[in-house]
Amino acid sequence: MAAPVNKVLIIGGGFSGMAAAIELRRRNIAVDLVEIDPGWRSYGAGISLGGATMRALVQLGVIDEFLAEGAASDGVEIHIPTGQKVAELPTPRLAGPDVPGNGAIMRPALARILADATRQSGTNVRLGTTFTRIEQDASGVDVTFTDGSTSRYDLVIGADGLYSKVRETVFPDAPKPRYSGQGVWRAVLPRPADINGTMMWLGPKIKPGLNPVSKDEMYVFVTEDRETNDYIDPSEFLARVKALLAPFPDPRLQRVREQLDEDSQIIYRPLESLLMPSPWYKGRVVLIGDTVHATTPHMASGACIGIEDALVLADELSKAGSIDQALDRYLARRWERCRMVVQNSGRLGEIEIAGGDKEEHARIMRATLGALAAPI
Repeated sequence: MAAPVNKVLIIGGGFSGMAAAIELRRRNIAVDLVEIDPGWRSYGAGISLGGATMRALVQLGVIDEFLAEGAASDGVEIHIPTGQKVAELPTPRLAGPDVPGNGAIMRPALARILADATRQSGTNVRLGTTFTRIEQDASGVDVTFTDGSTSRYDLVIGADGLYSKVRETVFPDAPKPRYSGQGVWRAVLPRPADINGTMMWLGPKIKPGLNPVSKDEMYVFVTEDRETNDYIDPSEFLARVKALLAPFPDPRLQRVREQLDEDSQIIYRPLESLLMPSPWYKGRVVLIGDTVHATTPHMASGACIGIEDALVLADELSKAGSIDQALDRYLARRWERCRMVVQNSGRLGEIEIAGGDKEEHARIMRATLGALAAPI
């Protein structure tokens, strides 16, 4: 039997959607990718990547570009507020002996790397466009686009993120994103010579960290408990971040605090999550990435599991059998891994908010990292 698809539409040009396009084209499947943003922009500061993500970037063929533009290291240092290192989380080299176990990069830089690879793959990319109607039957999916055009596909992949219109259209009863009770502040600063890898500080209620994102830049992140998801005026950002860092006497964090000024690009994001129950497909429409399993960043694995979805889905679609069989195999390989990341990350946040058992916190982190090291 032949592979079940020849022509696929991907809705959403984020990390998961681009990874799916690259992998499907590698298997000689025709791909259209539509992205609503005409500039195909990626917003945000730095993004931290673990060893499983680095392994996925190797498979996508972009690890050299990542290492040239981003930063990579081994291990995650854990410090108390005064600066003493109290632990180090190991990060095995899952991507091979020459690729460090974790890293970070500016979100726009990683998006550009993947966008270049997507175009080079032969994907038909249409920017400033999305769908208005999806109608499917037993043999295909008819899609109407915002520019008035229509086309028919063997499969539609929804990769349009946490507030997905595809999910809302095809799965109207799916759960909505849930606010976690925490938010994270991020800013990019020059990288001092003594910041060579990922570092985190554990305060009573605040958790700051530093991570290099290139040869000469790093980003600072500060996780804060916030009971309600209220709007924060950007004019308050600088004062709020400085106040959060004030109780940490470690000179490295105080140096960061002094560097922050009115010109600093500070970003705040409330932490939300979503886990859609199985199945993640209906007929010939399937969902991947944040569309079905958005996670808080406690395990730095949100991008990882979304990109992995793309790799696994492309693998299963290239095998013989029906669409249903391919999508069932995809779901069987992805459900438990993604559930674990979303729910374990959420539990870490609950422990932090409650000032709970630090041993449970460490145990969950170790178990999750160990599970992510397993092959996909």
